[in-house]
Amino acid sequence: MNIMLFHSTYGPRPAVHAAADRLRAAGHEVWVPDLFEGRTFETVEEGMDFQREIGREELLKRAVLAAAPYSDRGLVYAGFSFGASVAQTLALGDEKARGLLMFHGTSDIAEGASVAELPVQLHVADPDPFETHDWLNTWYLQMRRAGADVEVYRYPGAGHLFTDPDLPDHDGEAAEKSWRIGLGFLESL
Repeated sequence: MNIMLFHSTYGPRPAVHAAADRLRAAGHEVWVPDLFEGRTFETVEEGMDFQREIGREELLKRAVLAAAPYSDRGLVYAGFSFGASVAQTLALGDEKARGLLMFHGTSDIAEGASVAELPVQLHVADPDPFETHDWLNTWYLQMRRAGADVEVYRYPGAGHLFTDPDLPDHDGEAAEKSWRIGLGFLESL
């Protein structure tokens, strides 16, 4: 698979590159665009402030420009938290998208979004302060209405970014389970 992997609001931290290496070791070709131009952050708040400063439209433009040279290959879009929301936006707008693999985050769905049975897999903490149960239920129904084939995996007791071993949210057991399921998802595409 050809995978476009987007980083979280913390920026292109080592965990994102380790995830890309893990995907490459499983036989996938992976690109990791740096939407923050090398900036990384120690807290979610710092990263969110930076995102507001740059603006969502500019960040999406950067993501589209990063993906454009490869989109004719039929990309799987993937990401962590903020990066998952970016991946979702791009996947829903790319008729050649092969799949969407999301860790820790979702995004609003544009009115009238439509995909032809796009395979989607979401891995999220339960509970998650950024992805409440009510929001996830609404998101799920909207994705299904858009035509996506959605699977949601919840990880009780895990922190928001549970796959990043350098953050306090890390949960090794949940991270390994999500990777095992996620890699299986990619193999099925």
